[in-house]
Amino acid sequence: MSAAVHPTAIVDASAELGGEVEIGPYCIVGPNVKLGARTRLVAHVFIERETTLGEDNIVHPFTVLGQPAQDTSYKGEPTRLVIGSRNTIREHVSMHRGTVRGRGVTVVGDNGLFMAQSHIAHDCVVGNNVIFAQGATIGGYVQVGDHVILGGLCAMHQNCRIGNHAFVGGLAAVVADVIPYGSVFGNHAQLAGLNIVGLKRRGFSRDAIHDLRAAYRLLFAEEGTFQERLDDVTELYAHVAEVREIVSFIRADAQRSLCMPKI
Repeated sequence: MSAAVHPTAIVDASAELGGEVEIGPYCIVGPNVKLGARTRLVAHVFIERETTLGEDNIVHPFTVLGQPAQDTSYKGEPTRLVIGSRNTIREHVSMHRGTVRGRGVTVVGDNGLFMAQSHIAHDCVVGNNVIFAQGATIGGYVQVGDHVILGGLCAMHQNCRIGNHAFVGGLAAVVADVIPYGSVFGNHAQLAGLNIVGLKRRGFSRDAIHDLRAAYRLLFAEEGTFQERLDDVTELYAHVAEVREIVSFIRADAQRSLCMPKI
């Protein structure tokens, strides 16, 4: 079945439209845009250029996708925005293309909910099954893992990493990395514990949650240096996949600061 394009919409001749795509009133679809099957642009959606959306996305009015990076290094070079499948993108969301200095592409995964006015900057990598609440904003080069929830009006400083299953509270200002399964709040954001509610909702076993809690207490105890505690956690919980994920996250970029608990 061919795409359905409203007569008031403008679609560039180079755009590729999958089967059963719907493009509503007053949408603009620019050069080299690709829309996967059954993706729907409700109305007044602007996709500037060099942007790919997978299948079964729904994009609500006044969303802007594929605009140039808000970065002084960007001089109009060809860069891209790639969005996966089955995402819900609500009103006034913005997602920008990458930069040559960065990855050259901004990547968004599958099954995300991006609430109104949330923003994804240039060169970000966003995982699957995420929720960006109203006004959540991530700066350039940010990495957001799978199953992450960002609370309303929170903001991530550029280059931050947010681990899988982490939770960021509303209005939080995150300037350091958030460990997988962590929960942070405040300005500047501090680690408040593990995202226990999210772990239970996603079916993590009681044993896994118990081990994560024990490893967390050891990792952020007052005794010894952080490196010594990290080594102890690595040895004692080598059999726990979730703990190994936290350790790997921390060791992957030793130059980055972590969100730490309040002393």
